Amino acid sequence: QVQLIESGGGPVQAGGSLRLSCVASGRNYGRYPMGWFRQAPGKEREFVAAITWSGDNTYYSASVKGRFTCSRDNAKSTMYLQMNNLKPEDTAVYYCAAKIFSPPGNYHGENQYDYWGQGTQVTVSS
Repeated sequence: QVQLIESGGGPVQAGGSLRLSCVASGRNYGRYPMGWFRQAPGKEREFVAAITWSGDNTYYSASVKGRFTCSRDNAKSTMYLQMNNLKPEDTAVYYCAAKIFSPPGNYHGENQYDYWGQGTQVTVSS
């Protein structure tokens, strides 16, 4: 069992920055990839970013690439999402997720992740 808790969301003006954190507890942290997803009102949940267990490889959606940076500190059992140059269309609930049981690869698929946090709201005003 893995518990994931996100924090760091809130209101921000367009062009601003936020850093989200996801703290994991339970199963031996660090031995699995993790990802960030988001869900805007009236829309389906979508992939944002993912990172391998070593942190050596990261993956991003086209809409956030170049603005968001995903990282992790396994000593702190924490994954981060640094979000810069935020836009109103980034407004959503952001979720972190752990990819434990599925085969390697395919970091973009929501169904590849086994445990999810409760989400943190990010609201970007213009």
